[in-house]
Amino acid sequence: MNLMPGEIHALLGENGAGKSTLVKTIYGVVAPDSGQIIWDGHEVDIKSPSKARDLGIGMVFQHFSLFETLTVSQNIELCLSPEQLSSIGDLAGRIQELSKTYDLQVDPTRYVHSLSIGERQRVEIMRCLVQSVKLLILDEPTSVLTPQEVAGLFDVLRKLSKEGCSIMFISHKLHEVTEICHKATILRGGKLVGTCSPAEETPATIAKMMVGDLAEQDAGYTKATGEHIIFSAIGLNLPAKHPFGTSLKDIQFDMRKGEILGIAGVAGNGQEELMSIISGEDNRTVNNAITLDGKDISTLNAGKRRKMGLAYVPEERLGRGAVPDMSLSENTLLTHSSGFVSKGLVNWNAVKQYAKALINDYSVKCHGEFSEAKSLSGGNLQKFIMGREIGQNPKVLICAHPTWGVDVGAALAIHQALLELRDQGAAILLISEDIDELFLLADRMSAICNGHLSPVVRTEETTIDQIGQWMAGTFIESNPSSQEVNA
Repeated sequence: MNLMPGEIHALLGENGAGKSTLVKTIYGVVAPDSGQIIWDGHEVDIKSPSKARDLGIGMVFQHFSLFETLTVSQNIELCLSPEQLSSIGDLAGRIQELSKTYDLQVDPTRYVHSLSIGERQRVEIMRCLVQSVKLLILDEPTSVLTPQEVAGLFDVLRKLSKEGCSIMFISHKLHEVTEICHKATILRGGKLVGTCSPAEETPATIAKMMVGDLAEQDAGYTKATGEHIIFSAIGLNLPAKHPFGTSLKDIQFDMRKGEILGIAGVAGNGQEELMSIISGEDNRTVNNAITLDGKDISTLNAGKRRKMGLAYVPEERLGRGAVPDMSLSENTLLTHSSGFVSKGLVNWNAVKQYAKALINDYSVKCHGEFSEAKSLSGGNLQKFIMGREIGQNPKVLICAHPTWGVDVGAALAIHQALLELRDQGAAILLISEDIDELFLLADRMSAICNGHLSPVVRTEETTIDQIGQWMAGTFIESNPSSQEVNA
């Protein structure tokens, strides 16, 4: 693989194709077994991230590595050597200078906990710019941004590219690849299988290179209209549980049988709190604020809500969606004991057969039902968790970020499974930061910002720009109570 100065180079492939391993090797997190890394004409041995940074290689990981209780300037200082700090001199002044040059709007004095996700990403990029980066590696950089923030990020990347900085861009959003990247390298099963010029391709042709003939793109699905209300949140108010949390403010919405309700929003605006109180993970009392099938469930624990027909796919796969050290069979049993337990005894043979069926039906790449959850790639574990929850034939499914970090083939399988469940009469609450996915799947849509929920509208009656503005909170001033629109 070759990377030219000033080139924006996409690194593409299915989950488990080797993208993360490759960039971690370049950044010094993982040591290669063999081969060479040639940097600026010379072979280098990158033994650590600090060595990579010394060479001029910077990386922004999908999960940011910032200390929330420190300022922007303090966070950036942590990754600089004494020599670098000495040569920079006034670090805050340098941050302000670079912020103005690249229109990043980064304030060195602000505490990280007060920043939005998009602002935190800009801090991560600033951390690389301060070190005069020559190669910037971005792992799924747009997965948590509003459309407006994505446009701003692309402006920064284009400016860096013109100045000669190379950029390695990992993304599953292929329309972004065709928009901004000069070249793409495709990996499959740990091997390089092809390269292309994205501007000369379409998302569909690139997807086919990635995953073969399975990569038929979602072409848009028929929208459904539900009549019977199965779930309601009525005047739901809830104070934040911890200092960095978000309070819920007069949340009101209905879910209907045979419909998907999509809620857009930038991470940290109350999605986690909303899902926790609905699922029962948060056991605080909100009397009469949540009803399922006409019954008040606000005082019931998570287990009792499940027995009433509520299933949940959380945003955190390992730790909440699945126990890392448990096998897939054991993880199946955790939330799906019906039919597998009799008089206190577990029918392990039945559990294993069911886990095998899930693995087969959802094309989960693993070594079998005995595989530990932590051994699976993120996309494959997500497919398994989705299959486990859908397999319970729930009345209501809460689904958070169903295809976050998932490749094209897996995303298509998950989309089809959700739509089949909807068409069987279930109500689905789809919470995602991927606005394109919401427009593809949701029958009705809303947005959440700072704990407020926007009006709910039919998907075909709104636009990406309007939802993007609602994600930024424009609806709050004009409609403080954020009541639902009859749609």
